[in-house]
Amino acid sequence: MKLTVFGATGGVGREIVRQALDAGHQVTAVVRDPARLAVTGAGLEVYRADLGDPQAVRAAVAGRDAVLSGLGARSRKDAGVTARLTRTVLEAMEAEHVRRLVVVSAAPVGPPAEGEGALDRLMLGAVSLVFKDIYADLRETEAELARSATDWTVVRPPRLQDKPLTGVYRRVIGGFPRKGRFIGRADVAHAMLAAVRDGATVGRGVGVAY
Repeated sequence: MKLTVFGATGGVGREIVRQALDAGHQVTAVVRDPARLAVTGAGLEVYRADLGDPQAVRAAVAGRDAVLSGLGARSRKDAGVTARLTRTVLEAMEAEHVRRLVVVSAAPVGPPAEGEGALDRLMLGAVSLVFKDIYADLRETEAELARSATDWTVVRPPRLQDKPLTGVYRRVIGGFPRKGRFIGRADVAHAMLAAVRDGATVGRGVGVAY
């Protein structure tokens, strides 16, 4: 497949690029600073672009089978950037008639797990309060997706860890795994790549966790 990856220098985005190349896909990694992308491969195209300009992004998505986004605020002071940059991606995709889009969000943005215990609900509430600006940004991002003409999927992980790829995790379409508290960035990337071909995830949120 021909894939475009936004946020390719971030933890999840870099793993998407690496795993997609390993699977034999052609990957266009959209970055602001190519020196920050520590991934190489025969099927890789590094595309430098200003994500504030939809016209500059159109060439990166034209003719692609799917787009994956690891975009996200790195701190509370960056809150708002995810929705803004996602709007740019959506405008470029719609202009080029590219429909499939898989985006990373976060567990607190989606519905709680069925039968979740009081302790887990309390922990989730505390995290949501501390990072409320970031989660508000992600909620607006998801609202932008819902208003778009794309075939979108949102993957919602809990707390992220730097762990090797396992490919073994729980996944709930339209919900979240009970007592799901952690997952590695590599496995989030794995779930996002798997969702590209999974029609059951179109227009849905997907909770993932160990």
